[in-house]
Amino acid sequence: MFCFQCQETAKNTGCTIKGVCGKPEETANLQDLLLFVLRGMAVYGEKLKELGKPDRSNDDFVLQSLFTTITNAAWDDQRFVVRIEEALRRRDQLRQAFLNAYKEKNGSDFTGTLPDAATWTGDRATFAEKATSVGVQSTAHEDVRSLREMLVIGLKGIAAYAEHAAVLGYRKPEIDDFMLEALASTTKDLSVDEMIALVMKAGQTAVTTMALLDEANTATYGHPEISEVNIGVGTNPGILISGHDLKDMEELLKQTEGTDVDVYTHGEMLPANYYPAFKKYPHFVGNYGGSWWHQTSEFESFNGPVLLTTNCLVPLRKENTYLDRLYTTGIVSYPGAAHVADRPTGGAKDFSPLIAQAKRCAPPTELDKGTIVGGFAHNQVLALADKVVEAVKSGAIKRFVVMAGCDGRQKSRGYYTEVAENLPKDTVILTAGCAKYRYNKLNLGDIGGIPRVLDAGQCNDSYSLAVIALKLKEVFGLDDINKLPVSYDIAWYEQKAVAVLLALLFLGVKGIRLGPTLPGFLSPNVAKVLVEKFDIKPIGTVQDDIAAMMAGA
Repeated sequence: MFCFQCQETAKNTGCTIKGVCGKPEETANLQDLLLFVLRGMAVYGEKLKELGKPDRSNDDFVLQSLFTTITNAAWDDQRFVVRIEEALRRRDQLRQAFLNAYKEKNGSDFTGTLPDAATWTGDRATFAEKATSVGVQSTAHEDVRSLREMLVIGLKGIAAYAEHAAVLGYRKPEIDDFMLEALASTTKDLSVDEMIALVMKAGQTAVTTMALLDEANTATYGHPEISEVNIGVGTNPGILISGHDLKDMEELLKQTEGTDVDVYTHGEMLPANYYPAFKKYPHFVGNYGGSWWHQTSEFESFNGPVLLTTNCLVPLRKENTYLDRLYTTGIVSYPGAAHVADRPTGGAKDFSPLIAQAKRCAPPTELDKGTIVGGFAHNQVLALADKVVEAVKSGAIKRFVVMAGCDGRQKSRGYYTEVAENLPKDTVILTAGCAKYRYNKLNLGDIGGIPRVLDAGQCNDSYSLAVIALKLKEVFGLDDINKLPVSYDIAWYEQKAVAVLLALLFLGVKGIRLGPTLPGFLSPNVAKVLVEKFDIKPIGTVQDDIAAMMAGA
């Protein structure tokens, strides 16, 4: 195996024996093989589009397949084997459709060359061997490999967001078209300029996708509102839901209504507490615990069933006893965990096994007391625009610091807590994603009634932060987003954060501090391009970085 798609990758170079995330070599290799076959599907999909015979029947499959390869999502090798077999079947159908369309248009059979990803055939007996030759290192040139993988890693994040929107019935064909274009491009010999252009197009597509997901979430569940979220526990047994999928949240709340079973969010599901549609459920108690990497202790102490709706599931430790109350759904899988099947057309998922088990469990063990405040997505902040602008003009707010992104296990991430604690009292932190758990329970106060931590929501709600910045640029009559009193101190961990980063670069944001390390998938030459063109920089010391940000550097 060789995997360097997450921030924790070994020695910031690549995991080669077992993933730091816990991913076994066999699983990593199967993910590589699935991506390989998806590239073959993309080759034919692109060719069919060129022939005027586009095929949209595989759009969902491609999104979901890319999503399964994201960090901490799918752990069950058998499900990967089945998905690879399905990908081969779909690829061969596309191949035949292409050959037929080509002959129809040209009057002769296709005799050109095709990449191995489009022609290789095999069965599950050959999967393990083939997988060892199609991974990241099959691209020999370091810079080509870096640009291809930056594209594919960003593509995985875009696919995750697009899948969340698709679940709610929102699609844009240009997003699916880019999936094919990007995957197919990795089978071609392109110039560096062409590859960089595709990476920037990925940023543009990420903006489009996050805007679509924002529309899907707010049209379905209302605009997030400023909310005080309970972080204590009740006396009833409960179900804990983690991940990002709001439709799963909705169906779970409906099915637990009147059952004397409470529902709590965990990790990236915390922002569900901000949506009006969910506040009407009295048994929706609040949020339990912190970010994803605390789950082996927090799932244990919760005592009731735990539902994982997307990524952020980590392997259980030997001492953990919650496997028999761990449930996965959607693209998530884990050996030994019960899996809640996809919803039938026009129907809902069946969460009755979780509800029945919850009734037999003890209430959650208390971890925290009190409340935390969130719900500062773009609609809510823009409603306060006059107040915010006046605070900036009066000097009450000197600077905004965007500290969005991911949390993680490394001790160096304590940097973000220290930055939050040491920023001057006239600064406001804009956040989204689980990075907020490093400081959202600190008592940082407010500025004239404006909280000093404004939480927009999930990692995809980084789109809200971009909307806010663009609106401020308009209000202040600036011609460049980089002239705003805004600094970017971003924490990253996995592929959705890479999609957000590419989105910010596409929007023209410069001077982003990225940590706790720069991505291991950046070759020295590619890193140099990003530094020269976008002024991306690694984090430094807390005091030096705060001083530089306050000086606008």
